[in-house]
Amino acid sequence: MLKLGVNIDHIATLREARYRGLASGEPDPTLAAQVCVAAGAHGITAHLREDRRHILDRDVFLIRSKIQCRLNLEMANVPAIVDVALKLKPDIVCLVPERRQELTTEGGLDVAGSEEALTRTCQKMAQAGIEVSLFIDPDPRQIEASRRVGAQFVELHTGRFASHFDDSTVCAAVLKELAAGAQLAHELGLKVNAGHGLNYSNVPTLLEVPHLVELNIGHAIVSRAVFCGLGHAVGEMLELMKPYKGPKAPAEGQGEP
Repeated sequence: MLKLGVNIDHIATLREARYRGLASGEPDPTLAAQVCVAAGAHGITAHLREDRRHILDRDVFLIRSKIQCRLNLEMANVPAIVDVALKLKPDIVCLVPERRQELTTEGGLDVAGSEEALTRTCQKMAQAGIEVSLFIDPDPRQIEASRRVGAQFVELHTGRFASHFDDSTVCAAVLKELAAGAQLAHELGLKVNAGHGLNYSNVPTLLEVPHLVELNIGHAIVSRAVFCGLGHAVGEMLELMKPYKGPKAPAEGQGEP
């Protein structure tokens, strides 16, 4: 079964638009996380950014104490946030590139260019019993480096797939890259998640990618919730994900005799 992780950053963004700097405000990301879990979400994702533009430290600790499902902490590989993660003890951290000026995470992590630093962080997380995922483009060089540094997961960046979804030629080429990346990661012993720009229109097409464990989706679900409620929006996405078959059977004449 393909799992759904709901990213609640945009709930916190809405709160901070009115209540930034205050001790409380609405909508409450912790309550949002609870609603998502009650609606069937398998996990909650929250990105604790260095500038704390949406999710705050208090949010992740409250969520950790209130939900029983998998908590995925998205984070930059910087000492201050690593320290928070080691205290929080989420089930998994997803290391992402982070630039202060970007609206959302753009592009994948350069694992191959940061192997030493990422290896140290993977070792620290392993000692704390925390799994590590690396948010990367479906590039064989980055996938192979992810295995070397000690990650258990990669999260394939689906931004190009989403942004070119209306161009059938480009979309097909990007989808092929994602499928090949997922296959390589699987062969190397890495588990495969995917996320960025996924929505109710493009998820059914993404289901062609093999070996997926979890999709991490935030903006589309929160946007749909404005009109139909958060629980209903989560339920709709879960329905779209139900047909996922996982790895495809080898074509006739291929595979082991």
